[in-house]
Amino acid sequence: MKTTRLNVRMSERRLNKLRSYAVMKDKSVTQIVEDWVDRLPNLESVKNSADPLPINPTD
Repeated sequence: MKTTRLNVRMSERRLNKLRSYAVMKDKSVTQIVEDWVDRLPNLESVKNSADPLPINPTD
């Protein structure tokens, strides 16, 4: 598996929260983020299951 790097800007408070959560789960921050990404629905599933928009929306 080829890996790439992801840079995310966040506050120090959020980063500390993420790090603490990773320690509590005995995982790396990378593993936590990968787990969250893996939980996202497939884009095809989301696209196919979306309700169609009305042709003439009412106010």
